[in-house]
Amino acid sequence: MSLPDPGFDITSLSALESLFDAPSKAAIVKESDRIIPGYRQLIEASPFVALATAGAGGLDCSPRGDAGAVAQVLDEKTLVLPDRRGNNRIDSLRNIIHDPRVALLFLIPGAVLTLRVAGRARISVDPALLSRFTQEGKPPKVVIVVSVESVFFQCSRSVAQAGLWDGASHVDASRLPTPEALLAQRGGAPGDAKYDPRPEPAGA
Repeated sequence: MSLPDPGFDITSLSALESLFDAPSKAAIVKESDRIIPGYRQLIEASPFVALATAGAGGLDCSPRGDAGAVAQVLDEKTLVLPDRRGNNRIDSLRNIIHDPRVALLFLIPGAVLTLRVAGRARISVDPALLSRFTQEGKPPKVVIVVSVESVFFQCSRSVAQAGLWDGASHVDASRLPTPEALLAQRGGAPGDAKYDPRPEPAGA
């Protein structure tokens, strides 16, 4: 497959906007500068969010998941999510120190609606906040506190078209490389993937 010809690149806003119709009224009205009750319901139903950050080293988009709600709403302008144990790269946290702007995309299993949030984040070790996210007797080391600037739902055709929640469209995981195999391709040794444990299968 040949690479795209740069001569066809869109390089101006006017050229870009000429290709699209104006957004509908609904697409504009749904955006809020605060968490309205319905948006709170979506956040509290979501066990997974993708967190996008920007820092001195570039961009990062990190998956975050939890048993139950992945984030908690403190008030209509504030939500908080824990930084659970992981690989200790702390890419997102480093970026937040450098640039507090963040974007989040919440997914809800079984629903095609997604929720997009943009705002500014800070990292906290407030014991009262840490204790809200204690699991198995252990609180997270830090939590991410997001001051909401924009929030709106996405009636996501992409989720429906991908068949994300349709078992018939799920990929056979046995055909995919394991963490160990991927690390081996990068020169890793057996056992190097132990920092990233996989959950037990349902019913195990």
